[in-house]
Amino acid sequence: MVPKTSLRFFKTLLFLLLALSSCKEKNSWTKLLDKDLSQWDNYLSYSYPEGYNGKIPLDEQGNIMKPVGLNKNQYDVFTVVEENGEPVLRISGEIYGCVVTKKEFKNYHLKLEVKWGDKVWHPRKDLLKDSGILYHSIGPHGAESWRSWMLSQEFQVMQGHMGDFWNQANSAIDIRAYIPEYIMSPVADSSQDFIGIGEGEDIPSYCMRSANFEKPHGEWNVMELICFENKSIHIVNGQVVMILKDSRYVEDGKKIPLLKGKIQLQSEAAEVFYKNIEIRNLESLPKEYAQFYQ
Repeated sequence: MVPKTSLRFFKTLLFLLLALSSCKEKNSWTKLLDKDLSQWDNYLSYSYPEGYNGKIPLDEQGNIMKPVGLNKNQYDVFTVVEENGEPVLRISGEIYGCVVTKKEFKNYHLKLEVKWGDKVWHPRKDLLKDSGILYHSIGPHGAESWRSWMLSQEFQVMQGHMGDFWNQANSAIDIRAYIPEYIMSPVADSSQDFIGIGEGEDIPSYCMRSANFEKPHGEWNVMELICFENKSIHIVNGQVVMILKDSRYVEDGKKIPLLKGKIQLQSEAAEVFYKNIEIRNLESLPKEYAQFYQ
């Protein structure tokens, strides 16, 4: 017969082991990329004509053009190649659009690697290569002016501008940043107060990252996005480049919290590669980032 004290000890030990296992499972990384893109949908809008002005494009006969649409990847804009035995997402950029997670996410740490290809397309042939991570994505595709992406917040992926912010459609957010003057843009900085950017704010759409930590062309860059409740952090190659809070969208003059949604990766007229796309749940905001909100 097992003594009661020993039985209690084993029960306590079993409880602790189960709790530890559950905690580890909640905080473990989930891979989002495989050879079949099984966790993603794709959406394509247009190959934009010269002089695009934000209106729905017209064909040669003056009729409204329809977007390519959802899960119609016949142009091979989104393909998975293999590098060192691992899947790598290639986005050709030839047509505007995105891959978008089938699931919504809230309170998470997203990590991925990105590098540029060599191809560029109109209208970015003489501009910087461009893509982006769009988070808290909700609603219909093509909601913003390029008619290619959902209402969301953008973690910019762009040559020389890794970690910038753009609002998409009618979103807005507050960012620790220097206020802009004349033709200058606001610039993120952890020492500054939060300023509102986006729909309904004096600064309509954009904030520049605090500094450039991008690696040379052809090298992989590690991007990390921390989202917890109303806060988010943009991290480039281990460096915090932007501190954000109070994610929202504005509808009929009302501010509505935007705290969860799908994740989009943009196709935006430049060839780009993504790999090691992973996500894990967060039970709280990590201490090293909580300090930015005190």
